[in-house]
Amino acid sequence: MLRRAEEIIVSAVVLGELLSGFRGGKRQQENREELDDFFRSPRVRLVGVDEETALRYSEIIVYLRSRGTPIPTNDVWIAAGAMQLGLRVVTTDPHFERVPQVTVELFAPMK
Repeated sequence: MLRRAEEIIVSAVVLGELLSGFRGGKRQQENREELDDFFRSPRVRLVGVDEETALRYSEIIVYLRSRGTPIPTNDVWIAAGAMQLGLRVVTTDPHFERVPQVTVELFAPMK
């Protein structure tokens, strides 16, 4: 699915999660090189967090807490950015489906 995408938007939050995962693994350098190659693609764009993202974050947090269905904090930031930009979240984590106004595409992890 990502191979066919015309554009791939990556949240700075996702980048932080990837980099921290690399630091804890045995293939830190190889993973970083693969990630650098990925970001060299003209189809890939990194987006940050701004005031609008923070507003969406607060709305999602309040909504999920009111229903007793919280999700991990970083995933709320990712969902907020997706909501803000009208993007689909491509993930293996079904808990994103708890967030209204966010389109989620679940896929099985590669083995």
